[in-house]
Amino acid sequence: MNAQQDNTMRIWDKTEHGRLLTLTLPMILANITTPLIGLVDTAVLGHMSGSHYLAGASVAALILTQLYWVCGFIRMSATGLSGQALGKKDRLQSARVLYQCLFSALVIGLLIVLLQIPILRASLLLSDAQGPVQDTLTAYFNVRVWGAPAALGNLALVGWLLGQQRATFVMLVQVLGNLLNVVLDIVFVFVFDWEVQGVAAASIIAEYSILFICISFISYRGVLKPQLNWFSLASLRVLTALNSAMLVRNLALQACLVFITFQGLRLGQNIAAINAILMQFFSLIALGLDAIAYAVEALVAEAKGALKTRLLVYRVKIGLLWSSIFALLYSALFYFAGTDIIGLLTNQQGLQSAASQYLTIIFLLPIIAHWCFLLDGVYVGITRAKAMRDSMLVSALVCFFPIWWLTHEYANWALWGAMLAFLAARGVTLGGHFIFLCHKQRLLD
Repeated sequence: MNAQQDNTMRIWDKTEHGRLLTLTLPMILANITTPLIGLVDTAVLGHMSGSHYLAGASVAALILTQLYWVCGFIRMSATGLSGQALGKKDRLQSARVLYQCLFSALVIGLLIVLLQIPILRASLLLSDAQGPVQDTLTAYFNVRVWGAPAALGNLALVGWLLGQQRATFVMLVQVLGNLLNVVLDIVFVFVFDWEVQGVAAASIIAEYSILFICISFISYRGVLKPQLNWFSLASLRVLTALNSAMLVRNLALQACLVFITFQGLRLGQNIAAINAILMQFFSLIALGLDAIAYAVEALVAEAKGALKTRLLVYRVKIGLLWSSIFALLYSALFYFAGTDIIGLLTNQQGLQSAASQYLTIIFLLPIIAHWCFLLDGVYVGITRAKAMRDSMLVSALVCFFPIWWLTHEYANWALWGAMLAFLAARGVTLGGHFIFLCHKQRLLD
């Protein structure tokens, strides 16, 4: 056993823990800025002359955000493949991954722009928006949709940079883009009086600014120029297979989340409001657990690219350690301050009291969810998209929906019980598969 392999067996290797935290902390800061910008957009829209501005723009933004979220496979593929290229020290493969992922992102972004009319019509039909709300939704969407190529291109660039372990730069460029969005929001709305179109235009300029800065930084780092044959169907086959599997995985996850939202609405306005609060707790734990998962993605991918199985397994172990620490901290926070956090989210006493009844769910959420967050990162790093897809489908079709059906007489408790079981099933299925790969010595396949 050589020195490198021996180091991978020591759980308190300071260098490895330091590398993981060096990647994690900037991503936490970057993740925090995104909801803050959402608050600024909401505040700007909320200070306009009518509530229809906030209602219409919020629905339009949600539509595009969901489209971009489903396309999150672009970032996942870019991170995993880029990290593996880094581990191999293969500059040619690194460049090929960058350009292929960026090409795929821009093509999908342009398709969204070309299909904007049917997308808008479907959105209006589903949202049942009427009158001024419909007009505002349409006005915002018609401007904001032109940012789709930049938004998806940024997924590819950020994913590639994370794979190259450039987390600090990713943090800086996202913070800069978000600050630019805030300034332009204020200028376009309160100085130029562009109303809702100004909010949309601010987002577009911020998205294209991030794209330009990332491309400039990558060019400065001396990435090799693209080759025409990289964009042939044969050359894109591996990336297409990865993206297709991850797309199905994302759609299955989205189906469960959307089901909770709409089923909550069917249970009444009060339940829908409670679920919105519970989802805020879910978003809060994602700030930390996603950041750890991103770090693990990059480090595991690098280990796979370097063909170091022991190092790969070791990095999974320390990722699990830190993920567990964060989960326990979150649970402790929710246990002691859950009621206070609910009070910050709503000033309606009746809603506060009703939401507080779900503190057990809130307390269990990070303890159960952190396994699947962490293992998702591992599987992105080793580019096992089919396993991620199959785990999500099994967890949704065999666990989430059947458990909800069998317990639906318990109303909202059934929804959240099914959600906890769904998260646990994802962790169990991916964890079991990872142990299988270790036992069969197939982690590097």
